[in-house]
Amino acid sequence: MIIPPVLIVAAVIWVIVDSGGAAEAIATMRTFVTGEFTWLFVVYSLIALGVCIWAAFSKFGKVRLGGPKAKPLHGRFAWYSMLFACGQGIGLIFWSVAEPIMLRDENPVIPPTPTGTGEEGAIVWTYFHWGLTAWAMYCVVALCLAYSHHNLGKTLTFREATVDILPKKTQRPAGVVVELLAIIATVLGLATSFGFAAMQFSSGVTSFTGIESGPVMWLIVIGAFAVVTGISAYIGINKGMARLSGLNSILSIVLVVAVFIFGPTLYLISTTTQTFGSFGQNFLSMSFFTDFQITAASLDTWQDSWNGWWTVFIWCWVIAFSPFVAGFVARISRGRTIREFVIGVTVMPSIIVMVWVGILGAAAIYYDDQTDRSISDQVAADTSSGLFAMLEQVPIIGTILLVIATILVATYYITSLDSGTYALGEFVTAPRKSSPFFRVILVISIGTVATVLLTLGGEAVVDTVQTGTIIGAFPFSFVILLMIANFIRRLHKRNKQIRKMERAINDPDPERVLIPDPEGEGFVEPSAEGATVASRAPGQGDTDS
Repeated sequence: MIIPPVLIVAAVIWVIVDSGGAAEAIATMRTFVTGEFTWLFVVYSLIALGVCIWAAFSKFGKVRLGGPKAKPLHGRFAWYSMLFACGQGIGLIFWSVAEPIMLRDENPVIPPTPTGTGEEGAIVWTYFHWGLTAWAMYCVVALCLAYSHHNLGKTLTFREATVDILPKKTQRPAGVVVELLAIIATVLGLATSFGFAAMQFSSGVTSFTGIESGPVMWLIVIGAFAVVTGISAYIGINKGMARLSGLNSILSIVLVVAVFIFGPTLYLISTTTQTFGSFGQNFLSMSFFTDFQITAASLDTWQDSWNGWWTVFIWCWVIAFSPFVAGFVARISRGRTIREFVIGVTVMPSIIVMVWVGILGAAAIYYDDQTDRSISDQVAADTSSGLFAMLEQVPIIGTILLVIATILVATYYITSLDSGTYALGEFVTAPRKSSPFFRVILVISIGTVATVLLTLGGEAVVDTVQTGTIIGAFPFSFVILLMIANFIRRLHKRNKQIRKMERAINDPDPERVLIPDPEGEGFVEPSAEGATVASRAPGQGDTDS
């Protein structure tokens, strides 16, 4: 498919040649989306959460992804580690500190504490933005892809999960558009994240070495990240991604436990207890908050809306990153029941988020008060410095924690890029499986885009492209809504023929072959007239390599 590379190159050239004009155009789009469609993102998030609850606790919750005899490809610890690293790891590392600090003086819905401050609301809103609802938005897309791929024998692509609900004449052009959006969102999302990860990692190195961060260090970091990611992508999920994700989980546990023990322990216990309760109490109010007094009026700029800064922007972020996150999560989740899948992709990560934010975010607020708002000042200058500024205040082991956090930035981003290349490889090479060498080529390509953006345009250009990619989530949200409708339709059409096909996929007779059913979904035995047959049933031999 030649169109995605052409459009990606055109977008990169545009923002570099006319960075001011590009930034202004994207800001205008952001204002339009915030002012006119805040309600849509609120409704979309509620639909995603509702479908997840329905899928898990209806009769379909017992349906196993891949058929009744499919076995999980990975143990629970490896599975949780990989989906968390893919979904949020790198973002949560920084925003778990930066967001509570930035919101402590102004946040809606949740009343201030008796002293008139907003620390409770700041932490609770961070739970909300990174917790259950965000993960439900990832989960519902991943579930649609997983059922389409593992149970119906479709390729792991958005078009295969979406377009057959449309009239036949429109399916082909609609499929091209859907896949185009998914590929562009994945490439630009990964490339801009690559650039920011390089800058954030450099900030970490600066915090404990004193070496100045700048373009030279950024390029070195991008090169190092690309090499490690390329090796991981080449050797496969089991040997690469799974091990790196396990390392992420272990280092994350060490970091959180260390801050809890060596930090203001009593303050952290009290804060997490109160904010956990406040989250449960205010969840519905936050979920339905549209800031209507502002968004119902004519916005001059998105900056006038609190939701424009936060909830709408973050929901757009989640939607924009859904293609590669959901694609990878679907890929590694074969053998799980729908109920197990939903709980594993929504509830478990949400608990991790709340513990992570409850400890690191609350510790940041505590140390911010103790140092005359010094952490707030550093976050205002550079959001990526907040975590490091907080860890510097932890007594006895602060320097060690700085090193651990810097390593985490690297490993979390490498696993995100690794998972993204797996998903992108599936999108681009379907119906064939992407080869390890091709995934390495994708890593190099994404690293090249990031390098060009950083060296020729700098941080402002990277930010412009990332914002444009995220605002591009607006049209993609309609694709996902269509995909959800198709998923529900498919579940209700799950008849004896499809269940028979699932059994054949997972316990095939070596003398028996299946071919795509020309009249409908799934696969059938070839007729006696001599049709060209498939060499194996879909899913047979489908291992993570």
